[in-house]
Amino acid sequence: MNNKILITGATGNLGGLIVALLLQKTKAENIAVMLRNDKHAEKYSNMGVDIRIGDYDNQASMAQAFKGVDKLYFISSPDLEARLVQHKNVVEAAKQAKVGHIIYTSFSRKDQSAGHPLFTLAQGHLITEEAIIESAIPYTILLNNYYMEVIPLFAGENILSSKTIYFPALDGKSGFVARKDIAELSVEILVTEGHENKFYEVSGEKAYSFEEVAALISVSSGININYVSPMEEDFKKALKDFGVPDYAIELSVLSAKAIVEGEFEKTSDIFHNILGKKATSLSQFISEKYGV
Repeated sequence: MNNKILITGATGNLGGLIVALLLQKTKAENIAVMLRNDKHAEKYSNMGVDIRIGDYDNQASMAQAFKGVDKLYFISSPDLEARLVQHKNVVEAAKQAKVGHIIYTSFSRKDQSAGHPLFTLAQGHLITEEAIIESAIPYTILLNNYYMEVIPLFAGENILSSKTIYFPALDGKSGFVARKDIAELSVEILVTEGHENKFYEVSGEKAYSFEEVAALISVSSGININYVSPMEEDFKKALKDFGVPDYAIELSVLSAKAIVEGEFEKTSDIFHNILGKKATSLSQFISEKYGV
């Protein structure tokens, strides 16, 4: 395979994993990364990876960075407001550069109306999906569920001492998926054909409630972990008392509401179907994170 693959967001956790796995599948000269500046350039140039400088806010810089790119792995911007424009810039630049295929990291959902509890998060993804489809560039849209790695954020980093998950998700379930599995699936899509113009639901094979998460942590750690689903106002007050910023409190509340409404209860066997092996189970992830 000699196609040129470019990864945006390569300095993030997912992007970094994808570059590392790609280096096991193809020559470094076939891989490019787009960086906002040359701060991390030495790290990637030492790997033999092609460095392109470009910025989501600067369409012209990306049109230059995307030249000669066959497959663009487009990782969504973390800025929920700015990406409403940034992502359109990426797609327009890809059109100008005549990119052959866009693989985009979107999100799993049951509903995509303005009534979605996380519409501020959803809106950027929906606009991007529409722009990609309208661009006529072949695409693969990854509908990624919650990473397993968010569990410590929702459960609390000190869960083994607090012994309680305090999160207002009632009995709502999520099809948690390991970040490393998303990376491995993405790399397989990047180095093989037949994924054009497809939406892939990227979720775990089973959905779990936080009560079930607490039970799994209890088994792995040997410490009895309880799950409490508080009233929204009590939850907000508790976070406020811990000094959590208002925007993070609001995002946590809306995330819980989305889980309650079943937005993330999707499951999928896409990892097994494409890679021919089992995805990381939640019990395996929790054992590695909390096991004694």
